[in-house]
Amino acid sequence: MAVADQIRQKLTDAFAPRELDVVDESEAHRGHAGFREGGESHFHVTIRADVFGPMSRIARHRAVHSALGKDLVTSIHALALDISD
Repeated sequence: MAVADQIRQKLTDAFAPRELDVVDESEAHRGHAGFREGGESHFHVTIRADVFGPMSRIARHRAVHSALGKDLVTSIHALALDISD
């Protein structure tokens, strides 16, 4: 399964978001640190879910990282997050 699909599935299962967009931005980083041929190294995630309402920005980021799991997070070079309720 592609990394973007894994991200999408794990975040959907954890947060039931009303909006979720996972973009593989790896090609834009060709020649930069962490770039891997074939992509799947740099991602931008936009997620909107009610569960994030009472959380601080740091708590939201921690929740997303926890939902993705250590193995997936450490396999990604860069993960930009846009999180809100």
